[in-house]
Amino acid sequence: MPISPNQGSTGGGTTVTITGTNLTGTSAVRFGTKQATGVTVVSPTQVTAVSPSGTGTVDVTVTTPGGTSNPIPFFYVGAPFKAALSDSSGPVAGGNTVTITGTGLSTATSVAFGPNSATPTVVSDSQITVVAPAGTAGTVSISVTTAGGTNNGLSYTYVAVPTVTTVNPNTGPESGGTAVTISGTNLGSTQSVTFDGNAAPFSVINSTTVSAVSPAGTGAVDVAVTNPAGTATAVAGFTYVPGPGI
Repeated sequence: MPISPNQGSTGGGTTVTITGTNLTGTSAVRFGTKQATGVTVVSPTQVTAVSPSGTGTVDVTVTTPGGTSNPIPFFYVGAPFKAALSDSSGPVAGGNTVTITGTGLSTATSVAFGPNSATPTVVSDSQITVVAPAGTAGTVSISVTTAGGTNNGLSYTYVAVPTVTTVNPNTGPESGGTAVTISGTNLGSTQSVTFDGNAAPFSVINSTTVSAVSPAGTGAVDVAVTNPAGTATAVAGFTYVPGPGI
């Protein structure tokens, strides 16, 4: 006599389907010593019921005028606990893989990023991976749903691709060391600034401004700003000026 699903939340409330024979006239379904609610006889071979609260593994039995059935096991699962995310931000287009660690994750069926959900891959009871769905710029709550329930408490920030509008000043000596202000949009999560591919020290001022110091270089070079969503490039945005010679 199988039961599906054979596991559910310790808080109860899981609707299960019990399949067997001679189930017409079912008067009670018990999970251990507790009676289930919402018992419905679907057919002579099928009954549905809603699990009561409980812990551990309990025996489920069905009682009819003909007696009580053999027991079948049902496993109570605690709500999941999430400890950390491998990435706390990503592009609004989604598509990046996020690893979630915690406990009670082996029965995870869904991960919600705000209003949008994705199906995870279970690695172990302490780890799942999920491909982030598309979203809108801003911070959303992440919730994980398992047989034990739903838990949230971690946040994920969707980041839009940056843009660069100006580099000021846009010239400086070949030796580097010029302090420049880069203006644009979506710069608040800047991860790197490069001049002709060479990393430059930088500081994020706000979502529209980043300050950086030019490394050494020659000629007209591209200035690129990268955040978790992508890279914006000011083509020939900075020109190195040779020093005077006598």
